[in-house]
Amino acid sequence: MLSPDVAGVSRARWKALTEQQRRKFVPLCPDFVLELKSPSDRLVDAKQKMVDWMDNGCQLGWLIDTDMRTAYVYRPDREPEEITNLTTLSGEGVLLDFTLTFF
Repeated sequence: MLSPDVAGVSRARWKALTEQQRRKFVPLCPDFVLELKSPSDRLVDAKQKMVDWMDNGCQLGWLIDTDMRTAYVYRPDREPEEITNLTTLSGEGVLLDFTLTFF
């Protein structure tokens, strides 16, 4: 069982859960996950966690290393995209009209 720093689930998938399921640790893989690499995290372990999310049905994943201003963007059936000198990330089709801006 994994727990990301930030997660998002489509409204339709959320509404399909029972009230009881919504009150506990939700029994599904999110559509979107964001993991922030902390100084104590090993990058290789954080990347493996992202692969695990994608293998279980996640549609978009962001692993962000703020110290290095680098993001690793995970999408189904594709190699992760590494973005250096990070300024913005787009929510693409999963988080419509959402952009995360870094200062």
